[in-house]
Order: sequence, then C-alpha cells, then structure tokens
Amino acid sequence: MGSFILGRRIAAASQGQPQVGVLLPNAAGTLVTLFGLYAYGRVPAMLNFSTGATNMAAACSAAQISTIVTSRRFIEMAEMEETLKIVSEGRRIIHLEDLRQSLTLGDKLYGLWARNFAKTALRLAGATRDARTPAAILFTSGSEGVPKGVVLSHRNLNANRYQAAARIAFTAQDIVFNALPMFHAFGLTGGSLLPVLAGVRTFFYPSPLHYKVVPELCYDTNATILFGTDTFLMGYARNAHPYDFFNLRMVVAGAERVKPETREIWMEKFGLRILEGYGATECSPVIAVNTPMHFKTGTVGRLLDQVQYRLEPVEGITEGGRLFVKGPNVMLGYLRADNPGVLEAPPDGWYDTGDIVSVDDREFVTILGRAKRFSKIAGEMVSLSSVESKVQAAFPDQQAAVVAVPDAKKGEQLVLFTTDAKLERKTLSDALKAAGATELMIPKTIIAVKELPVLGSGKTDYVSLNRMAREQVKP
Repeated sequence: MGSFILGRRIAAASQGQPQVGVLLPNAAGTLVTLFGLYAYGRVPAMLNFSTGATNMAAACSAAQISTIVTSRRFIEMAEMEETLKIVSEGRRIIHLEDLRQSLTLGDKLYGLWARNFAKTALRLAGATRDARTPAAILFTSGSEGVPKGVVLSHRNLNANRYQAAARIAFTAQDIVFNALPMFHAFGLTGGSLLPVLAGVRTFFYPSPLHYKVVPELCYDTNATILFGTDTFLMGYARNAHPYDFFNLRMVVAGAERVKPETREIWMEKFGLRILEGYGATECSPVIAVNTPMHFKTGTVGRLLDQVQYRLEPVEGITEGGRLFVKGPNVMLGYLRADNPGVLEAPPDGWYDTGDIVSVDDREFVTILGRAKRFSKIAGEMVSLSSVESKVQAAFPDQQAAVVAVPDAKKGEQLVLFTTDAKLERKTLSDALKAAGATELMIPKTIIAVKELPVLGSGKTDYVSLNRMAREQVKP
C-alpha cells in the first residue's frame, strides 16, 4: 500500500524521467521507495553516498538522473548538507518528509484500492512486464578507479536471488539482520530482495559501522542470519559479548576476502563458521558461495547454477587464469560519466571479473588475486593480495594494505600501509621471510596510518592509498 502511494507521488514529480536517483540509508522506507518506483515504471539509481559529492555527481551524469529522492533527517544525521548541495546542482530533490506531509485522503484511498487490486493497479501505473528491462542502476565501489554505473535487469536480480536461494536454505522461522547499504549489490540482492521476496522477516539497520550496536540488535531481534564483509564482521566480533549472536545459525560474508583471523575469532568466540561467497556488482552480485552442505576451506564456494565460466591465461602467472563469467545474472551493461546514457553491454554476454582464480573439478573457486592487484617487479609478477595476507598473518592485531608505485630501478616497488606505528622494515622482512616470502615480496616502504581508508561497502579504498603512496614515495 505504501509503495503504491509513494510511487504515485514520485512518478508525478518525475514525468518523462525513466531513472530516479535514490539517496537513502539502509531502512524499510528505502525498500518501500524502490517498490514504489518499480510500480510506476521508474528505474532506481542507488547513489553511493560513501564515495563523496564528486563521484555522486558523476554517477548522476552517467545515468542521466534529473530527480533524486532523499530524506531531510538522513541528510542531517549524516551531515551531508554540503554534499547534497553539490549533487543537486541542476537536479530536483524530493524529500520523503514533504511527500508524507502532503498526503491526502484521496492518496490513502488509492493505496487501499491498489493493494486489493494490485495487478490492475500495476498495469495502469505503467509497471514493466519485460524482465529484460532495467531494474536498478548501481555504481561500482571505485576501489580501484572511477565508479561506473551498472545496469541490472529484473531478470538479473531475480535470477540471482533464486540462484542464491537454491544454495542457502531460508525458512519462515529465520530473521535476517542486514546492515549492508542497498547502494551495494550485496546489500540490495543478498540482504534485502532475497529474504524479503522469500517472505523472510528482515531487520534493516542504517550503518554497518556501529560495531557495538549491531551485535546488541542481533541479540534483541533474535537474528538467525547475518550478512557482512570481513571488515564489518571483525569489528562486530571484537566488540560483541559472546552471547550477542546466540541465535545466529548462518553468517554470510562477501565483497572482500575473509581473513583467517576473522574466521578464527568467530569460531572461538561464537562457535560460528563464516560462509564466504564471491561476486561482483556486474553479476547481481553472487557468483559463488560456500554453504553448510558444500564448504571447502580456502575457497569462496562453488559456482552458482547456470553460471558459465572460462579462464584465460595471464602472462607471468602460472596457476589459474583470468575469470570470465556468463549467465542470467550478468548485467545489461555499463554507464560511464564520459559517455552519459549509452549502455555498454558485455561482449557476447561474458563479463571479465578481473580476478585471477583457479577452479577445481567440483567448481569450487579459489581467488588468487586481482589482475590489477599484481605488480611487476624486476620482471617478476608479485601478488599484492598475497603479500597482504602474509603481513596480516605475521601481525594479526594490525590492519595492513599493500600498493605498488613506480620505481626507477625495478619498475615498481611495494608500499605497506599499516596501523602499527612501530613496525620497522627489518622486523617486517624477518617475519615475511619466515612465512616463505621472497625478497621481491617485501615492501620497500612502510607508511603508518591511524586506520585504513574504507569504502561504504567495507572494501579497502585502494584509490586513496595509491594516491597517498605516490605523494609520499619517490620513484
């Protein structure tokens, strides 16, 4: 009922505009807004407010967004007044509070009628019947470059939730706790559409960064399923009482690699095994996932049903190959800020993940690194992810990230960012060599930071780290 009423008002304010920007936190009202836009044939473009005003403005240009739906209370709480001022230039802003205050008895009667005669209401409202038309525009996290608009169809989203549901067993007794933002594909499909459309009770919380509050709310809501990223799950584990997650039966992680120490603390403190999955925004997002029945340590799970794959060789890398995937969950295409409104479809439906992986005979996927996360030092390929893993294992109480910058002698050199202000290169070198690292894998420069920059998705912000490294390290 609320979706019909809200959608009708937004549609009236955005006539002739197929895309509508959505700048809202993770809340039930956001989901109502999405369904309202769907009812009236609009495509929600989920703006990633963690990327800042410049990237959001670029996203609006790429998707040709002229109207943005937001909330005054959200903007005030997030202290985004200046950001909204920049993003709103040349665009109309609709505040949900204004729409609520302007509702009339006629709106409410319409909503009541539409709820009882939903099929007729949807047909008259102009809801699409073509599953291959756009259903959402998400934007890549920008962890390694400028964010791109990813256009996902109704077929993409529904195929992926059914693919995931075929592996992860939900029941009517489950309660899902989702603090992941809906501007992220994991939060939208996995944490929102999958449980809600399956009839599973879902509790939304606006920020995954409240490490003390989330565990307490999981306890209060009797949550049985929790979605998160490695960064967030480690934060919860460090701040939670051992009984906060007493009712959890499943913890599903994605978006970034789950570190061994995160797995260990969840098992030791809560007796829970983290089920790691793998995906990409362009794949709606799930590509593979571990499950209680099909689990293999060190992998990100088995490929989902109907996901085809191929591995292409990469020069200098002997194990695995570059992963390409194809299936009903693969996006319609990209939208770019330098070519607004033009959809760039993946060639022949194949999406290049940019990841170097190996796949065994049971289709369990092991991530070896990203193609962009390899550095060529003195003619040898070095995995930055592998170096990070060894550093993290040697110094588990500290955060670490490794990037590569130009080097006059060897082509590139490694730079380590760490929260350990006292770490010296000799100590680092001895620890890495003891872990089996070669000389080329030892970072040449160490930069201490109070904390690593992260994106709203929980991923490490490598764009910022690369910029910081280039500013502080001479070739």
